[in-house]
Amino acid sequence: MINAVSEARPAPAVASTAAASATEATPFAFITRGWREVRDSAGADLRLMRARANNFKNLATSIDRELENFLHSASSSFSVPVVQSPPPPELDFVKRLQPKLSEFRRAYSSPDFSQRVLQKWNPPSKIRIDLSAIKNAFVSEVEDNARLVDWERRFRSWDWKGDKEEGEKEWEPIRKLKTQLKEFERKSSSSEIFRNFEKLKTSLKSMYKEPQESKDVPPLDVPELLAYWVKQSGPLLGLRQDICDKIVEALCSKQRDQLVWRSLSSGETSIHENDNLNDELDFRIASVLRSTGHCYEGGFWSDSKHDFTNEKRHVAIVTTASLPWMTGTAVNPLFRAAYLSKSAKQKVTLLVPWLCKSDQEVVYPNNLTFSSPQEQEAYIREWLEERVGFKTEFKIAFYPGKFSKARRSIIPAGDTTQFISSSEADIAILEEPEHLNWYHHGKRWTDKFNHVVGVVHTNYLEYIKREKNGALQAFLVKHINNWVTRAYCHKVLRLSAATQNLPKSVICNVHGVNPKFLWVGEKVAAEREQGQQVFSKGAYFLGKMVWAKGYRELIDLLGKHKKDLEGFKLDVYGNGEDSHEVKSTARKLELNLNFLKGRDHADDALHSYKVFINPSVSDVLCTATAEALAMGKFVVCADHPSNDFFRAFPNCLTYKTSDEFVAKVKKAMSSEPQPLTPEQRHNLSWEAATQRFMEYSELEKFLNGTTESSKSSEQTSSYKKKIVKSISWPSLNEVINGGIAFTHYCLTGNEILRLSTGAIPGTRDYDKQHCKDLHLLPPVVQNPVYGW
Repeated sequence: MINAVSEARPAPAVASTAAASATEATPFAFITRGWREVRDSAGADLRLMRARANNFKNLATSIDRELENFLHSASSSFSVPVVQSPPPPELDFVKRLQPKLSEFRRAYSSPDFSQRVLQKWNPPSKIRIDLSAIKNAFVSEVEDNARLVDWERRFRSWDWKGDKEEGEKEWEPIRKLKTQLKEFERKSSSSEIFRNFEKLKTSLKSMYKEPQESKDVPPLDVPELLAYWVKQSGPLLGLRQDICDKIVEALCSKQRDQLVWRSLSSGETSIHENDNLNDELDFRIASVLRSTGHCYEGGFWSDSKHDFTNEKRHVAIVTTASLPWMTGTAVNPLFRAAYLSKSAKQKVTLLVPWLCKSDQEVVYPNNLTFSSPQEQEAYIREWLEERVGFKTEFKIAFYPGKFSKARRSIIPAGDTTQFISSSEADIAILEEPEHLNWYHHGKRWTDKFNHVVGVVHTNYLEYIKREKNGALQAFLVKHINNWVTRAYCHKVLRLSAATQNLPKSVICNVHGVNPKFLWVGEKVAAEREQGQQVFSKGAYFLGKMVWAKGYRELIDLLGKHKKDLEGFKLDVYGNGEDSHEVKSTARKLELNLNFLKGRDHADDALHSYKVFINPSVSDVLCTATAEALAMGKFVVCADHPSNDFFRAFPNCLTYKTSDEFVAKVKKAMSSEPQPLTPEQRHNLSWEAATQRFMEYSELEKFLNGTTESSKSSEQTSSYKKKIVKSISWPSLNEVINGGIAFTHYCLTGNEILRLSTGAIPGTRDYDKQHCKDLHLLPPVVQNPVYGW
């Protein structure tokens, strides 16, 4: 019977063929067809279960009939004998078995047994999540069928072989009975049904968890609610952080003693030691919400992220330039990747832009081009390992980019986040976060990565002010930079105070110098100790030949004090877009400047210069200045926030006025620089820069999992760590940042708005040449739009 029912299951699918063909041509035929198949399959399963239940009843009836025939024949056989003799053992066994089998038969042949089973398996017409009712139903079902399970266990434990003497044949009725019972045992699926019931009951119990914390937590009062609203609304209302803290303290001062510890058990450590009312208020809110049973597992705007708890952490460094373009955003991120990868705590990936050959010919010096990303990667590694002196272990990846002649920089094309896989999306370091996100139309960095750190390299406002309508452009760019860094970064590092003040930012120099410059400085110091003359040349200036790189300030100072610096000669090394104008202006003013082709600062021809002149005030932290100091030279630079880090070095001579500039130049030309101490050399190194980066970016704490406040006790921190997820609404800062990110996404998706703000045409997505060079699928294939 079971086989017959099983073979009949495909019938609904055959019957539905005609109906399927009727809807096959409709646009949503696949939805209708999928629902019909699910419905037919469920119906077939229910019919199969009913057939099996009926089969149980038929088997029980058949067994009962066999027993009655057997007992009837047995009684007629043993009632005739004249001599009373003890009944055979088989008869006693059957008599003992009869009441048990009768009870077993009544349980299985009960008319409502199959109905009770099918009612539990039949899918309800409406889903209700009443865990207590389901639990009680299963408990009652188990109690009703406890005897049935017990009889089944006894049947399995009986020894059906019997005690027969050797050579004695088995009695035919007993053999038939044993055969029927074995067949029944084989076909019966009652044990499978009850196992399924037990599994379902266990899963439902696991879903229902009683809250561990006490629910006797007093509700929030009006001052606490008002304090929390002020705390979250401070940025929106324009209130400073210190003012918000004072308001919160005034509102919560009376309730301070009743805040958090009422929700803690009496055996836990008190947290009165923590004087931070903001933390106590957050903990109080979380305690109240936890007592209501709410559980909050993520941010309002955030998606689920890969869990790196039991894996090696991964750091992705994303930058806006790459070698052989010798610019700060190409060199410094490269060294950062090399020195971060030396640690065994994390894996490192450096993500750099890939330019098509037409852009390479414009950007890269000496007509150097690459036909494939692998060729450029080999060049980058060879250049780097020659300077750091060790084998680099980090990964280099490429994203599509296009060069903007108007902005003189590389703009990402498409969604840059997609070039870091989700399995590696842990920590992101955005070198120039504002630049990377001006026209970013893709996934939000903080949604994909667990921790996002931005490193600000360039003072864009200073460059923009020098352009036409610069004041208006600078005003707009200033606010755009604020928005994108606030929406896309958890932490922002500013190399110096010369950059604009950005949200979530701290000031710290996290750059070092190429080790080769420190080796040159050590060599110079050793030669000077031996009495050799190491500086045979005077002064020089090195930098990309654009007006904003300090050439305007240099020509103005030399032109104003041409008489005071009579006989002073300056060699200038550089190439750039403004080279023709710079040279023509110097010739008109008859300045004693010797223009030479641009060179790497580590070139041997530059080692013998004694003084480096750098009057630039547009730099954030001039790499060339640090390199000159590392080589033991004098540096004459402006008294500017970009040079604050270099003031501690005795060979750094700063000036405030043009007259001081003349005095410092004369002093440097007439004296010898002091050799660097070991501590000063270490402060200039990338080892020290990496230590500063790990500290100020909170990356070390993040990697070690020690982001909890050190003021709290261990028990309090542990309790807070468990209860922090109970907050069932996001902070207002998260809502504002998410709203900014969503607005930015919508605006950057409009091509007209992109072009009106200076974007390169076609940079919302990468083009066919990028697909060919990087072996990418076309954007339409990777991000299809259905229904259009």
